[in-house]
Amino acid sequence: MDKKLIIFDMDGTLVNSSLTIANAINYVRKNLGFEAMEQEYILKRVNDHTINPSQHFYHAKAFDADHEKWFSEYYTKNHENELVLYEGIKTLLITLKDKGYALAVATNAYRGSTLESLTHLEILELFDGIACYDDVLQGKPHPDMLFKLLDELNFTEKETLFIGDGPRDELAAKEAKMDYIMVDWGFTDHDDAVRSVEALKNILLHHLG
Repeated sequence: MDKKLIIFDMDGTLVNSSLTIANAINYVRKNLGFEAMEQEYILKRVNDHTINPSQHFYHAKAFDADHEKWFSEYYTKNHENELVLYEGIKTLLITLKDKGYALAVATNAYRGSTLESLTHLEILELFDGIACYDDVLQGKPHPDMLFKLLDELNFTEKETLFIGDGPRDELAAKEAKMDYIMVDWGFTDHDDAVRSVEALKNILLHHLG
């Protein structure tokens, strides 16, 4: 594979944010007057591309400003205590950067919480581009944010690899006609996936052009 740009999903791929995401969704539900959901239940459905997440979690046709405000409010207050990088991720990113690859993030998180997270985890400066849910018309599984990154960083889909942990990521890559690697140390459970950061590192260092 002759690649120059590597795009990563954030939650469940780079960042173990499972506790924060579940708690933030339940914080929004509490503000809406709904009972809390089990963390495991939320995480199973947060990557389910067959459901409307705003309907499923908040009984609304679409996310609105209050949903975003409350979610971000919880995220801002708690990310320093609850967010961690998966072991080996920072070393992997630095190694790829040192070898001359451009790096980017494509996430269905909002830009504010994404920048807070990556700054707190001390990896923000490693990325050449970041595309978030509120930067595009449609989040993943639509390919909008992948195309946005290609345009901004001046690469083609053939020169790009996308790495994620769920069907939304895989579908977005397919729509963008971009090579994709599924990883599975995050929120989901896949049969055909890379199981460790070390295994991913070996694939990237031995098979990328």
